[in-house]
Amino acid sequence: MVKRKANGDDKAPSKTKMDIDGEDSGSDDDESMLNVDFEWFDPDPEVDFHGLKTLLRQLFDVDNQLFDLSELTEMILAQPTLGSTVKCDGKESDPFAFLTVLNLHQHREKAVIQQLTQYLVSQSATQDTMKQLQSLLSPDSKAQVGLILSERFINMPHQIIPPLYNMIREEIDLAIKDKKPYDFTHYLVISKTYTEVASQLDAEDERPQKKKKAAKEAAAETFYFHPEDEVLHKHALVHCSFDYAKQGDEGASDAKRAFQELGVRPQGHLILIEGKKFEGAVRAVGEYLGAEA
Repeated sequence: MVKRKANGDDKAPSKTKMDIDGEDSGSDDDESMLNVDFEWFDPDPEVDFHGLKTLLRQLFDVDNQLFDLSELTEMILAQPTLGSTVKCDGKESDPFAFLTVLNLHQHREKAVIQQLTQYLVSQSATQDTMKQLQSLLSPDSKAQVGLILSERFINMPHQIIPPLYNMIREEIDLAIKDKKPYDFTHYLVISKTYTEVASQLDAEDERPQKKKKAAKEAAAETFYFHPEDEVLHKHALVHCSFDYAKQGDEGASDAKRAFQELGVRPQGHLILIEGKKFEGAVRAVGEYLGAEA
């Protein structure tokens, strides 16, 4: 299912088709199938700036304005042999997904990394389980923390994720052999979760007791935008969800509602993994999401 990543100097490689089930057309016997050609590329400064910045904006949700995403995007593009983009229409098209890693210790003097570090420490401060993370990200820490940044369009198939993780692991191994600063003691994955909340729409027509019951039931379960997060949890030191610094108004959750009675309330999510356990975590992601390596 997975092809090698295409480099800028290579001839166009043969594409790999992924069969994605289409939406039900209304009949139990009538199913649609969509064949999509996905290609993996190195991040390209010439064509990927705006596409990557858009995906970063989506990853950080309402808090994206707290960071200099232009500087962060440029950092990703400055290490083109580390990380991957996923595209459907060739090298010149915008990425539909990406995954990369940044060395927080190496880049600790850069403004956007200081913004991110302060933000992560602040947002996780209320979580007792995240005290270790706060220590690792302190100014005097010698820990080599690799920040995993990954996002994709919401309708992308999950089968694209194992290749992205496999490639980054292989690229890190090669970088270490070349004496580059990617021998991480820990990996920190930034992601997103959400809970369902009672809708504010048609509130006047809804019985109060029914509304309260729906909100109580919804609050009990956390859902994952990235299904691989549940696997990464099993290999993690700690993980937590946190509220975004910029909360929307009462109707914000309804704006994210799609074909359901309840609204969607997103949260940020952090997963901290020891460096020595990263390979096993990557292998488990591939097994869970059912993609061939």
